[in-house]
Amino acid sequence: MDNQDFLVKRRFIIKLGKALHKFGTPAYRLESHLQSVSSTLGIEGYFLISPTSMTFVLQHDTEQEYNHVARVKPGELDLGSLARAFDLVEEVSSGQRSVDEALERLDEIINKPNPYGHGLSLLAFGAGSGAFAMLMGTGWHDVIWSGLLGLMVYGLVFWAERSKRVAEMLEPLSAIVCAIIACGIATFDPSINIPVVILSGIIIFIPGLALTLGLAELASRDLISGTARIMDAAMLLFKLYFGAILGMTIGYAIFGKVPFVEPQKLPTWAMWSAVPILSMSLVILFKARLKDSPWGIFAGIVAFFSAMLGGIYLGESIGIFVGALAVGIYSNLYARWMKAPVSIALLQGIVILVPGSKTYIGLNALVSGEVMLNQIHIGAQIFLIFMSLVAGLIFANVVVPPRKTL
Repeated sequence: MDNQDFLVKRRFIIKLGKALHKFGTPAYRLESHLQSVSSTLGIEGYFLISPTSMTFVLQHDTEQEYNHVARVKPGELDLGSLARAFDLVEEVSSGQRSVDEALERLDEIINKPNPYGHGLSLLAFGAGSGAFAMLMGTGWHDVIWSGLLGLMVYGLVFWAERSKRVAEMLEPLSAIVCAIIACGIATFDPSINIPVVILSGIIIFIPGLALTLGLAELASRDLISGTARIMDAAMLLFKLYFGAILGMTIGYAIFGKVPFVEPQKLPTWAMWSAVPILSMSLVILFKARLKDSPWGIFAGIVAFFSAMLGGIYLGESIGIFVGALAVGIYSNLYARWMKAPVSIALLQGIVILVPGSKTYIGLNALVSGEVMLNQIHIGAQIFLIFMSLVAGLIFANVVVPPRKTL
C-alpha cells in the first residue's frame, strides 16, 4: 500500500466514523465496526469514541501511522442514513465501489435531507404524544390534548432549527410552554391530568433510550462513553423537569388551580392500538427508510407484547427482561436475514420498553412528593427495568450472536 492509497483509505475511515457517530451509533458498536472496516481495507486501526470526542489511530506499517482527534456533538438517531452507510461499507468490502467513489457517496448520505419532510414530522410528533398518553392508561381528554401539545412542540423544534438561541433552550422551553398551556386547558377541561399531559407532550425529549444505551455501554466496559451518555441524559431530564415545574408555577399563577375531575379510564384495546401508532411515529422521528419501516414497527409490537406476557408471570419489572430478550433475538435474526444493521429493528423496539417516563415520574415523586399516577415503589421499578433491559440484550446476543457489528 503506497502513501496515496493509505491517505484515501484513512480519509474514508475517519469520515465514516464521524458520519456514523452523527447518525447516533452507540460507541461500543461504532468502535467494533470501525475496527472491522479498517481490517477489511488492510489498515490496523485503534479507536476511542465518546459522545463528544473521537480518537483515530490508523497504521499500515511501522512507518505509516496517523492520529486524528476530533471534537463532535452527540449524535441524533438517523436510522435511514445509518442503513445507507452500512450498505456503502458492504459495497466497498465486496469491490462494487472504490474508496474514492465511496467518499463521494458518503457525502451524499451525510447531506441528504429529512426524507419525510415537515408535514409528516409534525404528524409524528402529535401522534407519538397522543399514543404515549394512551399507553399511560389515562382518559381520552388527556390523549387529545397531549397530541395537540405534541404538534406545538414540533413548532418549537422547527423554530430551533432556524435559531441558535432557541436551540440552546429547546427542551426546558418546550416543557415550560406545555405546562402553561396545560394549566390553561384545565380551567375549562378539569378532567385532564396536568402532569401526565405535560409529560406526553414532551415525551420525544425524555432520554430513556440514551440512559439505556449508556448502561449498555457500561455493561460492555466502555466506561468513558457510558458515563458521559448517562450524565448527559440525566442533565436533560433535570432540565425538562425544571421546565415543567416552572411552567406549572407560572400557569397556576395565571389561571389558578382547578380541582381535578377523575376521567373514565381508556379501554384495553386503546392501549394495544397505541403500540403500532407509536411505532409508526418512531419510523418518521428516527428517519428510517420505508423499506425498513415494517421491521421496525413489528419490533415495537414484539417488544411490548413480549414484555406484557412476561409481566403476567414474572412481574412488570422482570417482564421487561422478556421483552428485551425477544426484541434482541428478533433484531439479530432480522440482521442475518436482511443483511442490515441490528440497530434498525433493535432501537425501534427497545424505545418502547425504556423507562424514561418512569424516571421522570420518579423524579417528580422524589422532589415534590406528589404521585402523578397510581404507581408505588417507582424507584425500585426504574432500577429493575433498566437492569432487565441490559440483561435481556446481553442474553439475546448469546442466544443468537449478531453477525454484524452495527
